[in-house]
Amino acid sequence: MPTSPVTPADRPPAYVGVVGPGAGATTGQVGQARELGRSLAGRGLVLVTGGLDGVMDAAAAGCEEVGGVSLGLLPGSDRTTAGPHHTVSVPTGLGELRNGLVVRASDAVVAVGPSWGTLSEVALACRTGVPVVLLGWPEHALEGIGGPGRPPVRSASVTEAVDLVLETLQRSS
Repeated sequence: MPTSPVTPADRPPAYVGVVGPGAGATTGQVGQARELGRSLAGRGLVLVTGGLDGVMDAAAAGCEEVGGVSLGLLPGSDRTTAGPHHTVSVPTGLGELRNGLVVRASDAVVAVGPSWGTLSEVALACRTGVPVVLLGWPEHALEGIGGPGRPPVRSASVTEAVDLVLETLQRSS
């Protein structure tokens, strides 16, 4: 039985991880994350986050504003700990190890500001070849880190971060 070829319209949307500080997120990081979520979802991309507050829920809120889909992968076993704006929340019970799930579920990752948990996600993504865009990171934050993997790229704005993600996704499709 012949099948028709898969067209770009038939392909599932790409998943983009948006990672960053939770409770310690700054007002600027929260604003950038919300704008980022809105912009990515407005282009039909699915957001993947760690499911909690701060940057994670702000990105989900922006996504929600334009009718997008966000997946929150929670560290604990209680779904009620999820940020209120996630479309789907999955309690993993894995603690910080869920950071690896966020990375593996993502076709690209945007890291909005540094924190220890975010640093682990950036490292896992770089090490496993998942493209990473850094937004709002100190200039020398990752200086001198080498080894196998794909180094992150920096963006000066949400618009540039989205453009970099879209370029990366287009190259890999």
